[in-house]
Amino acid sequence: MAVLRQPGAVLTDHTFSVPLDHSRPDGERIEIYAREVVAVGREREPLPWLLFLQGGPGGRSPRPLGRDSWLSRALDDYRVLLLDQRGTGRSTPANRQTLPKRGDAAAQAAYLAHFRADAIVADCELIRRQLVGADGQWSVLGQSFGGFCTLTYLSFAPQGVREAFITGGLAGLRSSARDVYRAAYPRVERKNRRHYERYPQDAELAQAVVRHLRDHQVRLPDGAVLTPEAFQSLGIMLGTSNGSHTLHYLLEDAFLPGSGERTLSDSFLSEVQGHLSFAANPLYAVLHESIYGQRSVSSQCTGWAAEAVRAEFPQFDAEKALSGDGPLLFTGEMIYPWMFTADPVLEPLREAAEFLASREDWPDLYDVDRLARNEVPVVAAVYHDDMYVDTADSLETAAAVKGLRTWVTDEYEHDGLRVSGGRVLDRLIRLARGEL
Repeated sequence: MAVLRQPGAVLTDHTFSVPLDHSRPDGERIEIYAREVVAVGREREPLPWLLFLQGGPGGRSPRPLGRDSWLSRALDDYRVLLLDQRGTGRSTPANRQTLPKRGDAAAQAAYLAHFRADAIVADCELIRRQLVGADGQWSVLGQSFGGFCTLTYLSFAPQGVREAFITGGLAGLRSSARDVYRAAYPRVERKNRRHYERYPQDAELAQAVVRHLRDHQVRLPDGAVLTPEAFQSLGIMLGTSNGSHTLHYLLEDAFLPGSGERTLSDSFLSEVQGHLSFAANPLYAVLHESIYGQRSVSSQCTGWAAEAVRAEFPQFDAEKALSGDGPLLFTGEMIYPWMFTADPVLEPLREAAEFLASREDWPDLYDVDRLARNEVPVVAAVYHDDMYVDTADSLETAAAVKGLRTWVTDEYEHDGLRVSGGRVLDRLIRLARGEL
């Protein structure tokens, strides 16, 4: 295994073989990559393990630059394992380059059905037993979707968890995909209003961009057509600490300066592509709504829930903004079917995504009764007006998990773990230890 040294940290590569389908341990296998990180000089100490579960779905683990971000605080007490969840990063990939080898769209969808939180947790349990032994335990830190996975872990394999830290990831245990998006659109609208209060000049700029896109066919550098709906989806950044500022500076450079007919600048289009392309994380789009699929919650398919619910919020119609009926509203992390024809990276996966959206028998991801009897110490940071995870759902879940303690804060947005310089994690560790 490869070992690298960075400022303050030693990094070791690990690769694990796991079943694609954990109900068939003798069947096809895939590889899971993970990176062990330990503080310099402590390599041989018997430190407790901390498993980090990244947000997503479809996000690879962080690539550390020594003792940076929350990792610096974690390395004070733990040996950290950064897991590339199945299908991501250096684990066996699942994308437009590999999935067609599985067969037709139905076969691809059947394969992708094994990439939800339940399979990720089963992977973690196999890895835990290899690293700390059958009776050993480790701590788990789940960010966003990683917090969803942590709740699944506590539902089905709590015996492997010594303590759990969750940041921005207390999912609604009984929320369907439509429930999730029905609650999400008003939160996204609030983030839009706050953005325009901060940068009132952006209202006119955003309308000008949409008007231009309506009247002209504009292509991004990768060939994707930039439609008004695609432009609106830049609102996904409004739920992060610096997202509003980033959007402002993006809009500021939208048009080439000078007289004559307005033209969108190449630098603007290049930056937009960086925000909109799913090249780095196609599973985010393909699996996003399936993370809410549970047969005991809804017998219906997820059915492009964000698209279906959007009709209930006509204020997000770009044409209304152009007619003077309020400012243009950007959307959030919603995944729409048109993305699978607009994005060249997603287009080959369009039919498989349709199969997943039509599936009606998703197994449950949470055991509500078991969580009510939970004995694992759990602490969670809940962000006061989290754009991505509904605060009401989070607090309801917190009340449903025995012994779970929350820290509700408006000091940080959804990315508080990453941007707080370790302060969010430090508070949760102290909360778990009874120091707060």
